Amino acid sequence: MLSTMQDVPLTVTRILNHGTKIHGSSQVTTWTGESEPHRRSYREIGERSARLAHALRDDLGVAGDERVATLMWNNAEHVEAYYAIPCMGAVLHTLNLRLPVEQLVFIVNHAADRVVIVNGSLLPLLAPLLPHLPTVEHVVVSGPGDRSVLDGAAAQVHEYEELLAGKPTTYDWPELDERSAAAMCYTSGTTGDPKGVVYSHRSIYLHSMQVNMAQSMGLTDADTSLVVVPQFHVNAWGLPHAVLMSGVNMLMPDRFLQPGPIAEMIESERPTHAAAVPTIWQGLLAELTAKPRDVSSLTQVTIGGSACPPSLMEAFDTLGMRVCHAWGMTETSPLGTIARPPAHAVGTEAEFGYRLTQGRFPAGVEARLRGPGGEFLPWDGESAGELEVRGPWIAGAYYGGAAGEPLRPADKFSEDGWLKTGDVGVIGADGFLTLTDRAKDVIKSGGEWISSVELENALMAHPEVAEAAVVAVPDEKWGERPLATVVLKDGSTADYASLKEFLAGRIAKWQLPERWAIIPSVPKTSVGKFDKKVIRRQYADGELQVTEVR
Repeated sequence: MLSTMQDVPLTVTRILNHGTKIHGSSQVTTWTGESEPHRRSYREIGERSARLAHALRDDLGVAGDERVATLMWNNAEHVEAYYAIPCMGAVLHTLNLRLPVEQLVFIVNHAADRVVIVNGSLLPLLAPLLPHLPTVEHVVVSGPGDRSVLDGAAAQVHEYEELLAGKPTTYDWPELDERSAAAMCYTSGTTGDPKGVVYSHRSIYLHSMQVNMAQSMGLTDADTSLVVVPQFHVNAWGLPHAVLMSGVNMLMPDRFLQPGPIAEMIESERPTHAAAVPTIWQGLLAELTAKPRDVSSLTQVTIGGSACPPSLMEAFDTLGMRVCHAWGMTETSPLGTIARPPAHAVGTEAEFGYRLTQGRFPAGVEARLRGPGGEFLPWDGESAGELEVRGPWIAGAYYGGAAGEPLRPADKFSEDGWLKTGDVGVIGADGFLTLTDRAKDVIKSGGEWISSVELENALMAHPEVAEAAVVAVPDEKWGERPLATVVLKDGSTADYASLKEFLAGRIAKWQLPERWAIIPSVPKTSVGKFDKKVIRRQYADGELQVTEVR
């Protein structure tokens, strides 16, 4: 027996139409760094998205599900591309501007991008790539920048505003299959070539609904969200889609991602919410410590990408900014969990403990834990294993290329289709996830596991430590032992012995590192996570000045 419900496809077009009609007066504000921020209403975003779609289809000949890439900062024009491209039936491909050159070339060619929309300030990055991008026929430049670097390029060069000028402000958006591709993002490629994750219209729609739920980010049209997390990174955690559903205003930082400008944005534009990885917030905390600002409007901060150190969460609490931990990855769209403490814990000593977890799984995400022998583990808060997930916004394969079949490597997908996340952790009986490490980063010492994340959090609680990263290094007796690399704050007098003594009251004695190194900064990946493979290589190559403290 079938239902009597209408079969209406869940598409990005429905989000666009709703947001521009129902929440047409809500705004995207783009920071300029010099003059008054640029403001554009959602109604205008809708009209300009229609104009962009006409330009792509009529002037540049984009047809069917051809890929249109963006190499852009977070700004209003990027939001327009987020809607125009998938709503016309093409596929949005956001390019991570922080990837190594060879990886950018690989993903553009692998996706067979036909058009690249680029901010003018990023032309020096794009120009030397173009001779190696045979599928790119058109480059559309938005905003100021030196166009001369494109002289001699085989691709045709167009001005964004000139393409939009005179185009109709409405578009006869096609009826699309909700399962068809809307956008794609490639993993950062820390091992091997980057892998393409293709999001469907349906997955984006359902993910946007989850982001808006009270147990997730729970934002309304009374809020303004400072979207620091890049639009090239997992669709900016789904915010540019979710906000048009609920009317949340967006504050976009463009290229001004340094702590000073971010503090100025908060003080000037009064956002109520912000989202970014921990390294951004560590920089902002240092900025506010050195130069206090009125940031009282910002009451909710979503932190994901890597674990938030408890010391950072406590510091933001004192500023009135409540940190909400979240976990996800490119393959999960990315919302996998979010740490809203259960009602019975609110106001009790247990509340902070819940906030330190990665959070609880929403209804759209199923989870299970697997032990080293492939056995399924109980949700008892103690049994640690690799996390596997599945759901309507979870990837079931990687993009195989324009003419290839989807890829389902055995190290990424289980025999029954679940995503192997590569994260190791425990799940409590109430569905709260606590990650202890990445499977590749856990330290296997004498047959026992040591969590590098636990050691890092304990070190970063030291008042003179700015950052800390811990990796496994070979040890003749124990197989592996932890190497602690530490970034000290300016003026610090801490030495290795005092740091180890500080840890001794927080970490089991057998887990304490014997090897230590002071470094100027922790290497970061293209999305701001600690890049531990670089530290392991530096250690192996003898580039670190390591001191042993027994």
